[in-house]
Amino acid sequence: MPVEKTSVLVLDCAEPQELADFYARLLGAETRPGADPDVVEVTGGQGVRLAVRRDEGHIPQSWPSPADTRGVHLHILVPRGDMDEAEREAIGLGARPVEARDDEEPGDARLYADPAGHPFALVAREGDAAG
Repeated sequence: MPVEKTSVLVLDCAEPQELADFYARLLGAETRPGADPDVVEVTGGQGVRLAVRRDEGHIPQSWPSPADTRGVHLHILVPRGDMDEAEREAIGLGARPVEARDDEEPGDARLYADPAGHPFALVAREGDAAG
């Protein structure tokens, strides 16, 4: 029988509580201290599971840029009819819109950098009608 496993996406930054609070508010989730004192977890009822870890030397990636790929980035799925409201929420919480250099993201996707510079996209959830 396989060992039970779960996964957590960990984002490095200089101020983990601030970034965890950003994602908790954006995702309707909660924060809690991790087992490591430099880690704050973000959990929610919709299966949200992130962690933010202190890295004093964190340098935000330059995304997008011709010499850089997107690397790891979050897709936050949003009902298609709520994309404008989700965008207002994200920007109001401190996200910064980012210009895309190509069409690698799916259909209706809007690209941002979080307050620590990590890339993420608000992506219209498949099967949701525009409204």
